[in-house]
Formats: sequence, C-alpha cells, structure tokens
Amino acid sequence: MSPVAFKSLDDLLAEGVSGRGVLVRSDLNVPIDDDGNITDPGRIIASAPTLKALADAGAKVVVTAHLGRPHGGSDPALSLAPVAKALGQLFGADHVQLAGDVVGPDALVRAEGLSEGDILLLENIRFDPRETSKDDAERLALATQLVELVGGPDGSAGAFVSDGFGVVHRKQASVYDVAQLLPHYAGNLVAAEIRVLEQLTSSTEQPYAVVLGGSKVSDKLAVIENLATTADRLVIGGGMCFTFLAAQGVPVGSSLLENGMIDTCRRLLDTYGDVIALPVDIVVAERFAADAEPQTVPANRIPDTRMGLDIGPASVQQFTALLSNARTIFWNGPMGVFEFPAFAAGTKGVAEAIIAATGNGAFSVVGGGDSAAAVRQLGLAENGFSHISTGGGASLEYLEGKTLPGIEVLTG
Repeated sequence: MSPVAFKSLDDLLAEGVSGRGVLVRSDLNVPIDDDGNITDPGRIIASAPTLKALADAGAKVVVTAHLGRPHGGSDPALSLAPVAKALGQLFGADHVQLAGDVVGPDALVRAEGLSEGDILLLENIRFDPRETSKDDAERLALATQLVELVGGPDGSAGAFVSDGFGVVHRKQASVYDVAQLLPHYAGNLVAAEIRVLEQLTSSTEQPYAVVLGGSKVSDKLAVIENLATTADRLVIGGGMCFTFLAAQGVPVGSSLLENGMIDTCRRLLDTYGDVIALPVDIVVAERFAADAEPQTVPANRIPDTRMGLDIGPASVQQFTALLSNARTIFWNGPMGVFEFPAFAAGTKGVAEAIIAATGNGAFSVVGGGDSAAAVRQLGLAENGFSHISTGGGASLEYLEGKTLPGIEVLTG
C-alpha cells in the first residue's frame, strides 16, 4: 500500500489560523455511565492536542463529534454535554461551549459570536439523520451547513481538520463531504494513526505477531485472511476462539459460537494451521456474570453446562512464549470478559507479554476499541505500548487493505 499524502495540521498553522473559523471532526465517542459520568476519557485526551494547537494559534474552533448511535433524532441520553464539560476542564470553561443543536439557530449564533481561541462543540452530529445518510445530496446539504459555521456561505474563510480516526472508515457528512467543500488537513491524531498503520503494512519488521480477540470471527474474517499471509504468528483468543475450537471438533459447551462460520474456520486452520495459535485451556463458568464461579479446564474439555469467559493460565504462558521474540505486534480484541475481574487475567497476561516484548525493542500497536479500554481499565501503563489506536474498526479495515473514505478525501 502506497504512503498516504495529505496536508497536515502544521501546514495549516503555517498558513495562519488567527481569527479564522476551523471545523474539526473529532472522535469523542466515550463511554458514559447511567449517572452521566465519563468512564474512559481516552479519546478526549487523544483529541486534545489538535484542538489546543488550533485554539492557541487563535482559531475559532467548531468541533463536530458523535456519541453512540441515536436513531434518526435527538436523544438526551446521548447528548455531548458531559464531553463539553470535560473539554471545559481541559481548556477552561470560559473557552468551551456546547451548542443546543447541530446546525440550527443556536449553533449559528454561537459560531458567529466566537472569539479567537474559543471552542464550540456542536451537539451530537448523529442527531441529524443526514450525517449517516446513504444519499449523497442529503449528506452534502448537511456538510454545506457545517461549512457555513466556519467560513460563510462559500466556505472561503474556513478550513477543515480531520482528527477523528475512529470514523475515517465512514462516508459521512462531517467526515467525508465537508472535506470536499473546505481546504482540508489531517489533524495530529489522524496523521499519527496513518503513519503507524503504514509501518504495519509496508515496513513490518519480522517476526510479526498478530493477537486477535473479541466476540465474533465474522467481524474479523477479512483481517484474519489478510494478516495470516503476512504474520508469522496469529494468536486467537476471546469469544471468537470457540468457533475455531468447534472447527477442530472440540465441544465448547454453552460458549459463544458462530455456527455459520465453523466451515470457514476449518478452512482457515487447514490453510494457515502453522500460523494460527489457539488457547490450550479456558476459564469457564455456569453463567455470564461477574460473580460467577470461575473454573479452569483444558480447551478440549469444556463441560456442556459451562461457557468460556477467558483464556486460562497455560494459554497465557503459551502466548507469552510466542510473543517473546516478536519484533512487530498488532493486538485487537480482549482475550476474555475483562470487565469481570474473575475473567480478566487472560487479557491482562497477554497485554503484559506485549509490554515485555515492547521493552525488548518490539514495535507494538493496540488496535483501539475494547483493547484500548482494557489497557486503561486493568491499570496497565499506556506508554508500555508503542501506539494505542483510537479507532478499532478503522484500523482493521486499513489492515484488510480497504480504502478509508475519510482518508482518501484528504488526499484530493
């Protein structure tokens, strides 16, 4: 895959942004509990450097972002108010405000009243159904209104900075269409993510180990097929391992199983059996619950009445040995239900093995999503990895060899 060429945030800053409206697409889709508290601010922290650079340079910053998946309209439970509060704590409450709508009267008034260095966060962009519309004209109409917030009717005074890596694989109004209407630049976060992924695909130092977990084989089939041809080891854990075990004729009890993928997994094992590594023991329980009693059993002896919720200690030991001499490691997906302390040891053990390999000189990438959340929830040192991505889906699609619309549009 050829290196991606685009203008950067530094290019925009060199041109000058003082007094200029700049539209930024950030990924601020953070988990929020029932009390409205942000439980993992990782994406906000990762987005802050680009916003700070623009604000410090005197730009009038308008930020678009989403939270969750509202279905065609406003949902108070998915308001970006908690995110605006968090940004206010980072940049000063006097310099951050939240619009009461997306591109409506309140957003227009607030955008017109911005001073240099101010940040306006628009309400959840997905409250406007045009954001995710498959109709090009509908998306373009929303993009045109977004442009008016920073550059007037023709956008001549404004600029667009794409810094939400977690959404660049989506052809959406605030990701793709606005870049066709404004001078466009890659923010620090997006530029860093692309550099890392290019290193994984074009200048990978061997041995190359890939660690995949999570729930479903179907979610990661394409990346498995693509990486199995380039990786020296493909380590599989999490819920998806049970479909592979079933493909070997192993009983998996009541564990998560994709019956429709068993033949596919059998084919993958037949083709790449010398590359794929599966768990040798499993931590099982009678039910999916934090207080369920854990029991470790051999991977080929899961009782009919038990479900697998984590890989076992022998598997951690095996995977650690496989990762110990790797020079490049990509990890996407937990090894078990890490949210439950009794079933978190597998994920933590494999993560610690990756940290150890990194300390010995390996280049390691955590592929976003649940893996990144696990690193923080389990109290692991983030600087123990070479890079922690903010976009799991985007990372996987890039590694599958797919074109990411939100990146492709920046090269035009």
